[in-house]
Amino acid sequence: MDSRLLFLLILLPLAGGILNACIGCRLPRRLVPLLAIGSVLGSFILSIVCWSLAAGGGTQVKLFTWLESAGLKADIGLFFDPLAASMCLMVTGVACLIHIYAAGYMARDENPARFFALLNLFVFAMLCIILADNLLLLFLGWEGVGFCSYGLIGFWYEKHENALAGRKAFIVTRVGDLFFTIALLWLFTLLGTVDIAEINQRAAELDPGLITPLVLLLLGGACGKSAQLPLMTWLPDAMAGPTPVSALIHAATMVTAGVYLLCRMFPLVSLSSVGMAVIACVGAFTALYAASCALAQREIKRVLAYSTMSQIGYMFLAVGVGSVAAAVNHLLVHAFFKALLFMGAGALIHLAGGENDIFKMGGLRKKNPLLFGLFLVGILCLAGAPLTGGFFSKDAILLATFSRGDGLSAILWGLGVFTAGLTSFYSFRLLYLVFFGESRGSKAGHHLSPLLVWTLPPLALLGLCGGLLNLPHLYGGQEMLSHWLGTVPAVVLPFVTEIGLVLLMVLSFGAGWLPAHILYRNFRGEQEAPWRQFLLQGWRFDGLYEQIILRPYRFVARFCWIAGDRGLIDGVVEGIGSTMLHWGGYFRRLATGQLSFYLQGFAWGLLLMLGWLLLKAAV
Repeated sequence: MDSRLLFLLILLPLAGGILNACIGCRLPRRLVPLLAIGSVLGSFILSIVCWSLAAGGGTQVKLFTWLESAGLKADIGLFFDPLAASMCLMVTGVACLIHIYAAGYMARDENPARFFALLNLFVFAMLCIILADNLLLLFLGWEGVGFCSYGLIGFWYEKHENALAGRKAFIVTRVGDLFFTIALLWLFTLLGTVDIAEINQRAAELDPGLITPLVLLLLGGACGKSAQLPLMTWLPDAMAGPTPVSALIHAATMVTAGVYLLCRMFPLVSLSSVGMAVIACVGAFTALYAASCALAQREIKRVLAYSTMSQIGYMFLAVGVGSVAAAVNHLLVHAFFKALLFMGAGALIHLAGGENDIFKMGGLRKKNPLLFGLFLVGILCLAGAPLTGGFFSKDAILLATFSRGDGLSAILWGLGVFTAGLTSFYSFRLLYLVFFGESRGSKAGHHLSPLLVWTLPPLALLGLCGGLLNLPHLYGGQEMLSHWLGTVPAVVLPFVTEIGLVLLMVLSFGAGWLPAHILYRNFRGEQEAPWRQFLLQGWRFDGLYEQIILRPYRFVARFCWIAGDRGLIDGVVEGIGSTMLHWGGYFRRLATGQLSFYLQGFAWGLLLMLGWLLLKAAV
């Protein structure tokens, strides 16, 4: 098979995005989404066709040399290995369904060409991250998803809060990008290359004292993109964009980029025990933080946003304990059920007449039983119901954490189990408030386009059966994904211990479902409490950053503006100008045009010269 097909895989979404951006406004309205869908569908088909190229050590193909100067060489080259192949198939497949869904969701929007152009470019940028064979090309895709997220989150920029949300996402993720940039340049300085495979092969040559800061810098970049502590405040506000954008960001692109970076650079990352411990801690604490915030959210998409943050935390935890296969497995399964949940949420908002407050919904099970059944599948996967894909993938992460056998891993495992219980609680809280009881809203529902419903069953099926991707030996599986990625775990827990841990996960699921069922099955309102406001505002991290970062920054900026710009620069420039104008006005009075005045001036000048000569002669 011709390996150059890989370039077609990545270029099709780019071509679709450019065409819609340039001529989309002049095309028939129905052709705009078809062009976008066709380009992503083509990439999905090519991901399947090129699957065999990932076997063994994978396939590397170079198109041309992009940059070559002073020892730096960066090619436009792609690397298609088992990890990249798995990610490509997921990204293009899920993105294709989201594009089809978006065709129905954005049917009445005034700017479909701009929307679908950005959506296509988003997929292209993510494929750049996945397939890049060097860090510089990966960084190009890294910045590309940042730009596209800015444009899509603030797509309805006529509302000021939407524009602010897009700007916030762009700025916060740029903070993380700074760390990644430093790591990239530092690695080039130390090893003289930006080729990912070569960096991983030569990582052992690095000074052990330098590996930990390099890993922490990579973690900083990953935290920005994947909304992990402390760079997580942008993700809940990213719900300002259209629902298809939320689905794409949370399921297939953007937030998964940080996890992918750590998995791709794992041979380097794994050399630092401190770095691995920090990654695991960041993941576990972010999972707990986000799950606690989801308990009090009122908007349906904000609940799902915090759940994404929490589930990405589990993936970081898996990387931190050395289980790349568990991280990738949960990433893939999460993509399926989270796309299902976000797309289902968009349909529910339409069904509720544009209402997104879950306390003002209720009774939607009767309005659309099919949508209820599909959304229930997503909730079961998110909550980790036994035998669902979410159960197997989350269970694998907690088993890998427990099997480490040290004190820190035991603490992180305990946090993971507790967080799983919280996840079950807020998942069923969402389900009961939206679908059960009587309708608490006054808005009339909208007609649902078939595209908003019939794109969901494939995702529901994949979410339910996703556990088969890496089914453990305990259930008669062969851990196919682990073998495919070449990361079969070396540690095997005793059968009794493993059964006990699985039963504990089942109990954790039940411990979350039962109180949610009691409190929200027949919901009649709840009292406001300070802790609810605290969680609703995300532990008030935005206020903290306002005090320690934004306010001092504004003070310095205002000082520089008033004292530096207006006081010094404007003062000097305007002062010189005023002085020149003053003296110019004085000398202008001497230009009277009268001959007698000029002769008088000559006479006085002559007298002054004679006086000066006489004085000089006398001295």
